[in-house]
Amino acid sequence: MSLSSFSPIPHLSPATLVRTIVFRSLFNSSSGILITMQPRCSPGILCLALTVLLVPAMPAFTQAQVIKSGPPSCPGVALTFDLCPVRKGTGYDQALIDYLIEQKIPATFFMSGKWMNKHDQQVRALLQVPFFEVGTHGEVHAHLPLHSVDEQKQEILGPVRLLKTKYGHDATMFRPPYGEFNDETVNVVRDLGLQFVLWNVVSGDPDPTLTAPQIEDRLKRLVRNGSVIVMHANGKGRHTHEVVQDLNQQLLPQRHLTPMTMSDLLICNGQAAP
Repeated sequence: MSLSSFSPIPHLSPATLVRTIVFRSLFNSSSGILITMQPRCSPGILCLALTVLLVPAMPAFTQAQVIKSGPPSCPGVALTFDLCPVRKGTGYDQALIDYLIEQKIPATFFMSGKWMNKHDQQVRALLQVPFFEVGTHGEVHAHLPLHSVDEQKQEILGPVRLLKTKYGHDATMFRPPYGEFNDETVNVVRDLGLQFVLWNVVSGDPDPTLTAPQIEDRLKRLVRNGSVIVMHANGKGRHTHEVVQDLNQQLLPQRHLTPMTMSDLLICNGQAAP
């Protein structure tokens, strides 16, 4: 049975179901990124009930295995770019990639299997750049918490196998589609020997309502030592190229921050990621 045809709700545990509802409520469909917000509850009891239900759903040991940033003492940031499948357009921001290469800016790309199947030439080109790093982003960009453990494993393993068999590349990092996950996701990723990478700075670059200055202002407020910035290189970010130029020429130099790959960020100053 394919992921797209699977009906997930009946086998979800209560904790996973509650978390899934919260995930979907926090999901910004225009950007493809979960946004952090405080729940609005009129009755205090409802907020308390949600808190009680969510605490066991996301135990401390699970959170400790999810990487969101590098060491706070590290004078660097990771520029990370998701390569999700797209319905319209080329699915590749060539101008952005050309700029990164021209300026020799280290970057980390998280590729979905479906995207790779349509962009063979671009995959090969990215893998050849010595200061680029490539991780995976699921097979079809599925909502993982809505699926069983076996289905999640299938979704996660797809692009890992493809990178190995077709391109001879061993993927070591995984980023969940939409930033959605549950305990089972973390366990599968750990058992596969992959690092689970999220972010702590959302650029918002796929949001068509945001201008370049608005995205830049957001980054100015949030970027600091050890930040992991999530952006997109699949053409959905109309201002991504411009924003990266501003980061490279203005914001990062002003704060004495250096762009790094995720791997380099995590070992920066010899410290492990928090």
